[in-house]
Formats: sequence, structure tokens, C-alpha cells
Amino acid sequence: MSDDNNDLINEQDDNNETITRVTGMFKDWFLDYASYVILERAVPAIEDGFKPVQRRIMHSMKDLDDGRYNKVANIVGHTMQYHPHGDASIADAMVQIGQKDLLIDTQGNWGNILTGDRAAASRYIEARLSKFALEVVYNPKITEWQSSYDARRKEPVNLPVMFPLLLAQGGEGIAVGLSTKILPHNFIELIDASVKHLKGKRFTILPDFPTAGIADFSNYNDGLRGGKVRVRAKISQLDKNTLVITEIPFATNTSSLIDSILKANDKGKIKVKKIEDNTAADVEILVHLPSGISPDKTIDALYAFTNCETSISPLGCVIEDNKPFFVGVSEMLRRSTDNTVQLLKSNLEIKLSEFEEQWHFASLERIFIEKRIYRDIEDQETWQGVIKAIDKGLQPHIKHLKRPIIEEDIVRLTEIRIKRISKFDIDKAQQKIDAIEDQIAEVKHHLANLIDYSIAYFERLKKEYGKGRERKTEIRTFEDVDATKVVIRNTKLYVNREEGFIGTSLRRDEYVCDCSDIDDIIVFTNHGKMMITKVDSKTFIGKDIIHVAVFKKKDKRTIYNMIYRDGAKGPTYIKRFAVTSVTRDREYDLTNGNKSSKNWYFSANPNGEAEVITIHLRQAGSIKKLKWDIDFADVLIKGRASKGNLVTKYSVKKIELKEKGVSTLKPRKIWFDDTVQRLNVDNRGELVGEFRGEDRLLIITQSGMVKTILPELTTHFDNDMIVLEKWIPKKPISVIYFNGEKELYYVKRFLIENEGKEESFISEHPSSQLEIVSTDWKPMAEIEFTKERGKERKDNETVNVEDFIAIKGISALGNQLTKDKVNQVNILESLPYEAPEEVHAVDIEVVDEIIEQADSKDSTEDKSQSKDDDLDIDDKGQVTLF
Repeated sequence: MSDDNNDLINEQDDNNETITRVTGMFKDWFLDYASYVILERAVPAIEDGFKPVQRRIMHSMKDLDDGRYNKVANIVGHTMQYHPHGDASIADAMVQIGQKDLLIDTQGNWGNILTGDRAAASRYIEARLSKFALEVVYNPKITEWQSSYDARRKEPVNLPVMFPLLLAQGGEGIAVGLSTKILPHNFIELIDASVKHLKGKRFTILPDFPTAGIADFSNYNDGLRGGKVRVRAKISQLDKNTLVITEIPFATNTSSLIDSILKANDKGKIKVKKIEDNTAADVEILVHLPSGISPDKTIDALYAFTNCETSISPLGCVIEDNKPFFVGVSEMLRRSTDNTVQLLKSNLEIKLSEFEEQWHFASLERIFIEKRIYRDIEDQETWQGVIKAIDKGLQPHIKHLKRPIIEEDIVRLTEIRIKRISKFDIDKAQQKIDAIEDQIAEVKHHLANLIDYSIAYFERLKKEYGKGRERKTEIRTFEDVDATKVVIRNTKLYVNREEGFIGTSLRRDEYVCDCSDIDDIIVFTNHGKMMITKVDSKTFIGKDIIHVAVFKKKDKRTIYNMIYRDGAKGPTYIKRFAVTSVTRDREYDLTNGNKSSKNWYFSANPNGEAEVITIHLRQAGSIKKLKWDIDFADVLIKGRASKGNLVTKYSVKKIELKEKGVSTLKPRKIWFDDTVQRLNVDNRGELVGEFRGEDRLLIITQSGMVKTILPELTTHFDNDMIVLEKWIPKKPISVIYFNGEKELYYVKRFLIENEGKEESFISEHPSSQLEIVSTDWKPMAEIEFTKERGKERKDNETVNVEDFIAIKGISALGNQLTKDKVNQVNILESLPYEAPEEVHAVDIEVVDEIIEQADSKDSTEDKSQSKDDDLDIDDKGQVTLF
């Protein structure tokens, strides 16, 4: 076997089959291949932020640069002298650089990152280097060079990029055994962060995407492995049946976004009537909804089930010292900034050397001509004689020079033309030397204050190239969308109570409600059993089903009222409980666990209602009272595993519902979190108020629109919202606005008469605008008048809005505020007023803490720890009718 084939070892087994072992080949050749892909193709270098193909494209464009556009095909062909791969890969890489709109000035159809349209063929499009690229990417004097792959040309090892280019453009690549995904960041913010780093301050940088959108960077993890960025499209409501998407998530396009919406519609997750894509320079996708579909709910459903929300996992991997290096974006910026400082220093040192050389020769030239040393060579017959004569003539006059004279200096003096000697002006020569000395002093000053010089350099880049590069992606903190709350329930749920089956295929049985295929269903049986299971075509629960509903996880407001008999002849108990979390497909016993237990009464109350029931006992022995009423409001809410309170030890004949109850729960406190622009019940943000089932929110916008809505946690709010509070129907709204048609200020006060309808309360003229809106009972305003020419400025005037105008309809014009020219109107502190108290039923303090404690006890399933609390009545209790 030859040495060249040591990696191939052939063996012959008993069946005369040849086995070839390739262990050595795999070990060496595959490692070589993997190293090549990592270092030479997929991963960018930390020094300049370029992959090899990108670096070679930029070098080729500099080779060809003459200020005019070049055909991309020509640039690609020139790059092939440096890059040992096909033209298609080079053209694709160049288009990606061009679409980032930073280094390449493009002309022609370069594709569209918004729609996903590809660029035209390379023979049809043109490119040249941008001014920014020429300034920050190239400097041959400080560039390290190496031979190209065929050793015919020189190419840069790394380009001397003096800017955090990798972070500005982002980078992505898949190699062998590793990958990289560096997200693009904002141009201006990168410069600001570099300046902060140079000043020794802390900084934070977050991605900024060219497709804009809204992003949650709370788990960005500095761009390291394990981080995650959530990006959403910007969706707003155009009208009650139309949504408009104006910005899309990074790494998607309008085509893929629309496809995902259509797929979600086909699967029944959302309901869409029609989609229009009007995208050109800006994104505009119109999503038309069927009548009766909630726009707010559909927005959340788009985030939950389509590419309107995407998750990006960053991974900071770069090449450093010919090795993969995993690093966060903050460290990348620090290294890039420090590298820029060193490049600026090297450039200054080269400039200083050049200026000193210019000063040296200018001084020699002046001595050579002013002292007429050129005459000393007239008698010399040899070249060496000429050199020696000039050297001898210069010696008495060169003590002030900064370095010794070498032969090259003398040779340059001999090359001065006679015409230049004859026109030599000593004063101009001295001025030139003085100017060079000023330049030398300036460069030395910069070197002595290198950090300040670097800061000035970054600030100049920001001033010259930062215009139009403001942040596009809005930074938000997202709340998770509960898919079960926003999915369209397009499937019907049925139940066979007697046989104990539930499912979507039981169309001949009793209809329960609409549901979706991701819902959980909660079921109660007459034997005191409960189960939660996933929606399916047909599921057996248990015979004698008494209640079926879609289960809402963590629902603390749905309260179940129950009365059951303990065993075949045992006492009767009453209990109230909430079900916030359980194990799916597990049967729970809600009774005391004795055989033949039976439900007497059961009700499910979505807002904690507590009804009044009538108990009827069987005639037996010496029982005197056979009938009485019980109010569920007298029973505390406990956990589902609680035994309950004793109702009666005697036999129950029947139970009747006497009257429906009211909620025994506290009004629900609702907060508004301005960061995520959402309502919540988790004590985040500003408290809006305490709400019962019938209470509504008042919303007023800067554009002069007002409406009232139910406080649903899924509601989306417009950016121009200026008032959000609990609506008090009898509380007037006071407005001062400028009427564009009449060009005067008007005052009006009105009440909202149409609940749930959005109405405008200022005129529709394009120049009309809202100045002041107040929901106080007695608002006060101040008018500042404009000083008219030739007249004294009129003193400010205070207006009591309540006295100024009575309450009128929302469409009324209002009263004219003043005939004088107004500079501005200011709101003042309102007059004191004691608002009428809201009258409500007495609250029973029962909910979250008790339920949470009860749930924690339930998890142990230790019923022996449950205490029986007897009602303080003789032979009384609560029972079940079904």
C-alpha cells in the first residue's frame, strides 16, 4: 500500500467482501473542509466585519472606482480574480451588501427586502462605492496585504474599517458545526455607544431592523447564544372591518406574511375576508375582516398564529486570530471602537511621518537655493563628485534638521529644475515650511489627545452620514398572547350527558358551545367528579354529565356553587370554589370521596354570582322545619378539594332556585401599562379604576375622537390616545378646540349618549385641532393672547368652563371662546368638587389570596386537612337541583 493511501485500509472478511475504513480520511479531510468553510466562507472577521467574499467585492470595487457607476457583472468578473468561486455566489453577496444601503451606491432594480422581490440580473444593474465607504473602509497605507489564491495579485488580509460595520449591517452564516447570527443595529446608536465607551461610560445597544416593526429585546442577552428577540408587525385598525399592516418583522417579507395569514385562515385560527397588498416603497397590507369579527381580537390572533410575530435567536460568532470566537455585541462594539482608535493612531503617525519628510525636504531645498549650493557642482565631472559637493555645501546649514541627510535627499535636490530655482521666493518657501510645521503641531496634538480626536471623528461621521438613519424599530415589552383567548372558535362542541361523551363529532347530541381545536374543556358529572381534557372528536368523561364549558386557565372570577350528598345516606354539604389549574385528563373528586355520593345542586358563575336557593327536606321523625332559604353569599370561597360546610344531616327531598344572585367578588382593578400599551390586572403601570361587569372605559384621542369600550385586556390602543379612564356616564367632557373653517376657538361640554360608538367632537375641517380636553367636573382654563402690532398685549384671561357654557350634544359647535387672536390656551387646576358616590352592593372580601391558598392545599390532595365550617343555622344547608 502506498503512503498516499494510508487513509484507506482495505480488509477482507470471510464472505470475500471488502471493507474500506476511512477513519483517517474523515479525520483529516473533513477537518480541513470544516476549517475552510468556517474561516473562508461563512463567518465574518471581527477586525473589519466582512466575510472573505464581501471583503473581495469591496476590494474589487475600489480597484475599479473612478467615481462612475460600474455594471455589477463587471465587478463580479473582477472579483473572481480574488475569489475562487462562481459568479452567482459573488453576485448574491453583492446584492445583500447593496440592499443594506450603507457601503454601495446602487442604480437599477436591486430587489426589495419588503416584498422579497429579487434583484435584476447583474448585467442590468450598476454600483459604485458610497462616500461613507470611501471614508471609513479604505486606507492602503495602513492595510496589511497578502497574495490572492493564485498568487497573481495582492488582496487585503483585513480592510482598515474605522466603524462598527459588522453591528451596523449584521451578519448571518451557517458553517460546519457552528453558525452565526448577528443582528443589525442602528447607525446613530452605534456611534453614540462608541463615544460613551471612549468616555468610559456604560452603554447598551439594541438591534434596529430595516423592515422596522416592533420588537421586544428584554431577553436579547447581548446577542449571545440563548438570547431571543421577539419582533412584531405594526398593525392598526383602519376601520371597524379593516386592519392595515404598515411594518413587518425582520427576516420576513410581505409575500411570506400574507401566506402565513392565509394558512391561519384555512386552519380556522382567524377569519379573514380578503387581503390586499399595496406595498411599494412602504409596506401596506390591508386585511379585510368579515362583519362581526373583533379587530382587536384579530390583531392578537395575527400575532399568535401568523408570521406577524417572529422570534429570532441571535448568536454572536466571529473569526479572531483564525479561530471562531463567541462574543456579545457590547464586546464587539468595544473591540471595534478600540480598533478604530488604533487605526486612527496609525493614520496620524503616517501623516506625521509624511509631514516631517515634507518639512525636511522643504528646508533642504531652501538651503540649497538660498545658499546657492547648486553652483558648487559646476566644476564637478563625476556623479559622485556632484553628490559630495552638495553634501559639503549643506553641512554648515543643517544643524536644525531633525534627521541626517542621506544620498536620496541629495539626489532629489539635483532634480530641481533651473526654472524653479530662478523663480524661487524665499518668503513663500518660509511660509510653506511654517504651514507644514503647523500641520505637524496639529497631528502631534491629535496624537497626544487621541481619545478626544477619536470622539470628534465619530461625531463627524454622525453629523455627515447620520441624517435619515434614525431608529426604525420601535422598542416595546410584549405581553404573551394567550392563543386560547384569541383563536376563532369555528368548531361546535356537543355533549351526550347520559352516556358521558363530549366531542365535536357528536352532531346528533346536545350542542354546548363553539370551541377551537386548541381549547381545553372542563366537565362536571352528577357523581361529583370533574375533569379537564383537550377538545377532540369524541371523549368519554363519565355518565350523567351536568356541566360542560371551555376552560379558562387561571380564571379566578368563575366560581362554582355546589351542594352534594356525602355517600349513599350521609349528610349534605355546601361549597364554593374556583378552578384555576389542574392536570389534564385527570379525574378529580369534588365530594368527600365516599361511594354513591351525589350532586344535589350545581351552578357555574362567570362573575362569582351567589344565588339564593330553597331547601326541601323529606318528612321524617321529629323534624319541624322542612323548608328554608340559603344564600350562597354566606359561604366562603375555598379550594376545590375542600369538604365544604354542613347543610343538613337529614334527607333532602329537593332544592329549588329562589332568585338569581349578584357577584360576591370585589370590583376588578385594572391598570394600564404604557410600556406595552395594554390593560392588565397584575398591578403594572397606572391604575385606571375598579370595574364591574357593566362599567366601561373612556378613550379620547388627539384627533378629536371619543368612545367608550368594555375593559377587555386584549384591547389595542392608538398612539394618539390622550385620555384613558373609567367612564362615569353623568360626568361631562369639556373641550376647547380650534375650528379650522371659522378660524376661531370654541368651547363645548357634552355627555356621551351612544355607548360603544366612536364619535368625533371637533369639526372635520383639516385645520381644526384639539387644544384642551378635560374630564374634571369644574375645569378651569387660561387664555394667552397674541400681541398685535400697534396694540398693547391683552392680559391673560381665566375661563370657568362650567359657567361659560352649558352641557350640549356632542355634535354641537359650542360657544366662541374669544374674538381676539389667541397665542395658546392652558389648562389650570380645576375648582374643588365633591363627586356623587357610586352605589354598589356590599362586597364580600373573598378572592385571590384565599383561592391561591386553597389551590396550594389542593395540590397535596390531602382532604383530611380540610375543615368543615357549619353554618350558624339549625338543620339548614344548600342542595342541588339538576
